[in-house]
Amino acid sequence: MCGIAGILDLSGRHRANPAVARRMAAAIVHRGPDEDGFLDRSEVTLASRRLSIVGLKDGRQPIGNEDGSVQVVFNGELFDYPERRAQLEAKGHVFARHTDTELLPHLWEEHGTDMFATLRGQFACAIWVEREKRLLLARDRFGICPLFWSIQRPTTGEHAGGVWLLFASEIKAILASGLVEPRADIRGINQLFTFFATPGPVTCFEGIQQLRPGAYLDLRVGDTALPQQRVFYDFDFPDQGQERRAVDEKQLVDEFEQVFIRSVEEKLRADVPVVSYLSGGVDSSLVVALAGKVLGRPIPTFTIGIGDDPSLNEENEATIVAKHVGSVERVIVPCGHRELLATYPELVRAAEVPVVDTACAALLLLARSVRNSGYKVALTGEGSDEWLAGYPWFKIHRLLGYLDAIPGIRLSNLIRRLALKFSGTPQFSAETVAQTEALLGGPNAWMNVYGLMSLTKLRFFSKDTWDRLNGHNPFADLDLNHERMKRWHPFHRSLVLGGRVMLPGLLLASKGDRVAMNSSVEVRYPFLDENVYSFLAQLHPRWKLRGFRDKYLLRRLAERYLPKSIAWRRKAMFRAPMDSFHGLNGNQPGAEWVEPLLSEAALRQTGYFDPSAVAKWRTDFRKLRPHSIGRTSLEMGLVGVTATQLWHHLWIEELTDLNGRKGAAVEATASVEA
Repeated sequence: MCGIAGILDLSGRHRANPAVARRMAAAIVHRGPDEDGFLDRSEVTLASRRLSIVGLKDGRQPIGNEDGSVQVVFNGELFDYPERRAQLEAKGHVFARHTDTELLPHLWEEHGTDMFATLRGQFACAIWVEREKRLLLARDRFGICPLFWSIQRPTTGEHAGGVWLLFASEIKAILASGLVEPRADIRGINQLFTFFATPGPVTCFEGIQQLRPGAYLDLRVGDTALPQQRVFYDFDFPDQGQERRAVDEKQLVDEFEQVFIRSVEEKLRADVPVVSYLSGGVDSSLVVALAGKVLGRPIPTFTIGIGDDPSLNEENEATIVAKHVGSVERVIVPCGHRELLATYPELVRAAEVPVVDTACAALLLLARSVRNSGYKVALTGEGSDEWLAGYPWFKIHRLLGYLDAIPGIRLSNLIRRLALKFSGTPQFSAETVAQTEALLGGPNAWMNVYGLMSLTKLRFFSKDTWDRLNGHNPFADLDLNHERMKRWHPFHRSLVLGGRVMLPGLLLASKGDRVAMNSSVEVRYPFLDENVYSFLAQLHPRWKLRGFRDKYLLRRLAERYLPKSIAWRRKAMFRAPMDSFHGLNGNQPGAEWVEPLLSEAALRQTGYFDPSAVAKWRTDFRKLRPHSIGRTSLEMGLVGVTATQLWHHLWIEELTDLNGRKGAAVEATASVEA
């Protein structure tokens, strides 16, 4: 993976100042510490920060075609690079280097914008076509690699009168341009308090958007209209009743084994050593086992050791797997509540969004350990839960669905509303719930958890926040094809929501790319392979959730490579309890930064939340029964409030200059980390 950035005057009246792109690249040096590269043209400057993994000696970007008329900066990996290169060479294309980036200018010559649908891998790229004065920005199908953009029309200064497109792998690079003032976009915060993720296209920064997965922008000098995202890929499932049911289980497991081993094999392609995360759960354990099979030797593994709670410490299970596959090179990264909280300011700076999932801090520490051990690339098991219904709310949804056996009577909704009422939790109106379900093509399993997060808005949002939102519905931002979704099995509607929201909005961002690249580590995802997804998408839900046994087909495959106790181990979900953030005296070790951010003065200054409500529930949530609906919802909301306050002080209030100076709050949180 790398970092890319650039600036283009769409009006064609101004020359792009190369110094701007160099400031942008400097802000993301952690994404590519190995080398930089720039393309300076009158209209455009492209920048690259490279983390060299393929083509170590000659992969410096930008990279062009034979005559240099098409130039590319690229972040990511194209895993079928050897095969695609051979195909292009057979057609007469001449390659000068040994890196997958060089595929892109030649594929452009062959296919134009149709090329994006043919790419296999994880990527974000910018392609400059000199003859047409045309810039294209594209992002991979699943949203593994980030890409942000902004249109600015300054009225003063050296850039006045231009229509400037800015793009970058991270928002901090766009802010470093000096053309964008950091201001909060309340819609991004609303997404966070709906999904505990920010799937876009809005961000938490006003005027900065993220390119949605599977989409591209096509920009031409002279066209100053606001660009529209063009989708080249969207999730799809068979119409209900057309899924593959398959009666021969062994044959189906055999087929899945072939597809998944091929994915693992491709993700191991690199000119540097590759390691793997290992949690002791079935997903990462199977990746480790199959990586060893492909390599012919055990792959080095990295595991988080959580010492505070034995029920969440997966070190024992990871040890079982390591012994089973013969792994001898193992690293255990100790991590407890104190470490997570002390790391949180760094996490929010890296993620550029408020982070509600406290486990993201553990992943930041894990990636740091990978880098400190001398590695650049790590495999992980993310994506399995999305395609194979690995989350507990799928089971809850199935159980409640049995109550809806009588057509026209939604007893499950009645049960949900009664449970919230008896727990004292505020609720949205039945009309609002119906409107949301309509945007999703019908009831959805994810609403069992998104609903709990969304309800915290009713407790904590200030009147000003509600006024600024003006009826904004985060589900409308997703731009889902709900008419197409109505034709799918209802189970698959739930899967696609996780694929569109949870993956790009959290797991591949704050828990993936951003925390890994903060330490210059590339993460690869065997489950997020085009062929793996296509194979699983065609299958009937019974192969994903059999009764109340999740990830059924995967677990059958895992039995061939792992101890049965691991193959059928239930998912463990770690997060620091809210007592760590919200102690009675607010002075917990490692969380010294919390109290100043949640003071009445600080809450009134940001204006997002009702100070009296925050003060009340910081202490009163303990009166609720642990693990109850009411307490779980409150804990989600309180972390959201805390993380948003921290984000605001790091990125909005105290951000002055990404080129050296720090505001007081940034210095304070940095001292906590030190």
